[in-house]
Amino acid sequence: MHMTLRQLTLFKAVAQHLSFTRAAAELCLTQPAVSIQIKQLEGHVGMPLFEQVGKRIFLTDAGRELYAACGDIFARIDALETSLNELQGSIKGQLKLSVVTTAAYFTPHLFKAFLELYPEVYFSLKVTNRNSVLERMANNEDELVIMGQVPEHLHVTAHPFLENLLVVLAPPQHPLVNQSHIPLGRFAQETILIREMGSGTRLAMNRCFAAHNLELPTQMELGSSEAIKQGVMTGLGVSILSQYAVASEVAAGTIKLLDVEDFPLKRQWSVAHLSDKKLSLVARTFLEFLLANAPEVIQKIDLSIV
Repeated sequence: MHMTLRQLTLFKAVAQHLSFTRAAAELCLTQPAVSIQIKQLEGHVGMPLFEQVGKRIFLTDAGRELYAACGDIFARIDALETSLNELQGSIKGQLKLSVVTTAAYFTPHLFKAFLELYPEVYFSLKVTNRNSVLERMANNEDELVIMGQVPEHLHVTAHPFLENLLVVLAPPQHPLVNQSHIPLGRFAQETILIREMGSGTRLAMNRCFAAHNLELPTQMELGSSEAIKQGVMTGLGVSILSQYAVASEVAAGTIKLLDVEDFPLKRQWSVAHLSDKKLSLVARTFLEFLLANAPEVIQKIDLSIV
């Protein structure tokens, strides 16, 4: 079969999106140009790779086999690039990592500082919830992950690199604002907006409440820090989030911090990887950079609010 890497790249994009239009937009091509290449690829394979049902397209059996092979092919090409860079002693090339959603509030500043030192590195970043990060880690999809709560069920090496303070939030007009030493039991009487099951913030909240023989109310579950912030600002309830997630809102006065006993909760952000994983030179360099420089970088941009 005389398929080309270009054709496989186009096929992979269409297979990921199940859309010729979205694949063409992602690759800055016209839809007819993508369709022509896929038709040529199907000619090399000798079978259709997609089938259309109504207005939607789906992978055929042959398409699923080729898509799986694409994963192997492009992973090997990435590994080859990494190996060649290491042989040259060059800090350049791709670094695949994933971060939990809350870490997205501060990690861009760390990436920027790293790229100032190593401009030939490029990040392939996935921002998702903790459960998805753990799944990606278990499947060895990333070299490094950044998270708060390190998993206990995976054989993982984790390096704490930055303090993570969980703070109590309320809308500016809330009656508990400006009160001191609020008992946790009194706070528990409020409508508390909480993250989804599996969230690191929710796990920390559960442990805190359990330590005081209290149950965490679960009447209002929201699936992201952004949704929780909006809920707090509109007066839907109170909540607990990382200080980094609410720094701008607290500075603007649209969210207030409550002085609740045992808060802020002191946690750590960690960079982690599978223990038996051999890290690339780029990944090792980025890991060393985080451990040596992360607090200083974050301090310079003053994301702290407590």
